Amino acid sequence: MGLPYRFLIRPTLRFIDSEKAHNLTVNALTKMAENRPTQKILNSIYGTPNLPITVFGKLFRHPLGLAAGFDKSAQAIGAWPALGFSWVEYGGVTRYPQEGNAKPRMFRSNKDYALINRMGFNNPGAQKIRDTLTKRQTAGKWPNVPIAANIGRSKTVDNERAPNDYAETFGLLYDHADIFVLNVSSPNTPGLRALQEDDHIRDVVRSCKSVRDRRSGLKPILLKFSPDLPRDELLSCAGAALSAGVDGFIASNTTISRPPPNSTSSRDFYAEQGGLSGRPLHDKSLQMIGDLYDSIGGKVPIVGCGGIDSAETAWDAIRNGSSLIQLYSAMVFQGPSVVKSVTKGLKSKIDNSGFTDLQEAVGYSRA
Repeated sequence: MGLPYRFLIRPTLRFIDSEKAHNLTVNALTKMAENRPTQKILNSIYGTPNLPITVFGKLFRHPLGLAAGFDKSAQAIGAWPALGFSWVEYGGVTRYPQEGNAKPRMFRSNKDYALINRMGFNNPGAQKIRDTLTKRQTAGKWPNVPIAANIGRSKTVDNERAPNDYAETFGLLYDHADIFVLNVSSPNTPGLRALQEDDHIRDVVRSCKSVRDRRSGLKPILLKFSPDLPRDELLSCAGAALSAGVDGFIASNTTISRPPPNSTSSRDFYAEQGGLSGRPLHDKSLQMIGDLYDSIGGKVPIVGCGGIDSAETAWDAIRNGSSLIQLYSAMVFQGPSVVKSVTKGLKSKIDNSGFTDLQEAVGYSRA
């Protein structure tokens, strides 16, 4: 299915507005998620090898998950495991419904294998998503893989009130995710990145922990950082988060920086405002993973996210300190076969490198 996607489906989608193409994909997957025979067919095509690793006290069949942003409203979470993902992150979700920023707000460059988005946390709000997921649970259609919820600050809420805003969303979704990601680093919500400051970080983490303390089950709380943070600020924020009791980090979100363009079309693409993801993000994300791993010394796990589109880039992220990894942009440019390709390649690298399991490879390049 990799070649048909690359030569038939992707060339067709390139003539459609990026956001429309994205929505068509998610809507199609939503229908597939409700059809068990279709799921079985997808499983037979996109099935992935076992490369087990235990992280956050949970067993993952392999380390590769779907990053936040693809399934914002959690409408297709039943389909992603059938495409080979071992875990799924939905969202970003805010306490209140949001339309997001003005369109057009999503752009792609096939030559650069890159996306730019300025979506602005468009989502139906935490209560609506909770209702949708409750129906799925009641109907016995909950996925059999770990599910993460990405939480953002509501646009109408200032940073002083952000801790309570995050905590309310966290509480509403507590029974509808296994892992929670506090997104304090999207470049598309005004002022949000200012939360990446020690006192703000501590307050946001503690507010969600206080909710967790009153609920059953110790569900992990992760922080997602910007790759544009200077190293000293990143490590200071990480230390503040650890002191507040955070359980892990995601490195990284999208970047507002741009590489030098290599063509006129690249120049026009990079001139768009918003967060850049895909292949050009890989080096920044990798540097951030390594810096975090060196600093925290394995105290909590790191999830690598940014420019992962092959077994090689996934292997780089793992050897530099990632226990789990995620992708998004690679799905756009390579289609669902990329999940199988990456995991098969990782298994081959483990087998050929003398490691007994995946955990042994985590951070090996930083030793």
